[in-house]
Amino acid sequence: MKGLKKLVLATAVAAAPFAAHAELKALDDGAMGNVTGQAGVTIELETKVDIGEVRYQDEGTFAMTGVSIGGGSIVDDGNGGITTDGLLDDLKIDIDVAADGDALIHVGNVNGQVPIDFAVAVNEVSLRGDTDSTLLASNIGIVGNLGKLDIQVDTATDSLITDVAFNITNMDMDIDFLGVNVRGMQVMGGQFFEQVAASGQPTDAAGMFAAATLTIAKTTAAGSTSGEALGINVSDFTTDINVAETNIGGANIGTIQLDNLTISNTSMKVYGHN
Repeated sequence: MKGLKKLVLATAVAAAPFAAHAELKALDDGAMGNVTGQAGVTIELETKVDIGEVRYQDEGTFAMTGVSIGGGSIVDDGNGGITTDGLLDDLKIDIDVAADGDALIHVGNVNGQVPIDFAVAVNEVSLRGDTDSTLLASNIGIVGNLGKLDIQVDTATDSLITDVAFNITNMDMDIDFLGVNVRGMQVMGGQFFEQVAASGQPTDAAGMFAAATLTIAKTTAAGSTSGEALGINVSDFTTDINVAETNIGGANIGTIQLDNLTISNTSMKVYGHN
């Protein structure tokens, strides 16, 4: 795939989820010529995305209903569900093509400050069959910050390389089919507990953000009908996880902490089956 095609792909990936909500202006031929002549393209964006249902249909159905992506916080929507309370805003997406044809995408903040706050709400996750259904989880509210997101489409290896750093400052969810409720879950950097113990709060990126590098590319798989699969590799991911409350049977069983959880040298192949 040539560099120009990569740029088109990268632009589509960056813009597609938000096109229905972002304020857009048409460009005439002269304006488009000016954009083409620059070193790269920058997109400034603010948006809120609401999805009634995300559905995977096989013989049965896996569905997520009441999905909201924005910023701010999680609030009651007034109809017995939850939603996000603000815009995913101040986003600046820089898209460039390197001399070797690689597409380079950097997601940052318009004012140059990091992190970028985000919020995600999902009202229900369920399995549905012809005669039965199961409510897997409900009232899923996630609030966090994006510290870094760099994406490279590598033409030499035909792979997508993503460097990301993020945290989850609060996550609540009900795991209905198990009767378990999680409250105040945090996913932070690998030095979070150590820095909090020393100074009462995380002091740098190592304490604030869980970071990972993911490489996604086509690979081979003996079990695949075509012999091909989607390969996902994680070289290293380190995090501290804190769960303030875990309620089972209506009673809080206490705080759960995972210190320096590290996932490394991990490879996964994804393909369809009959």
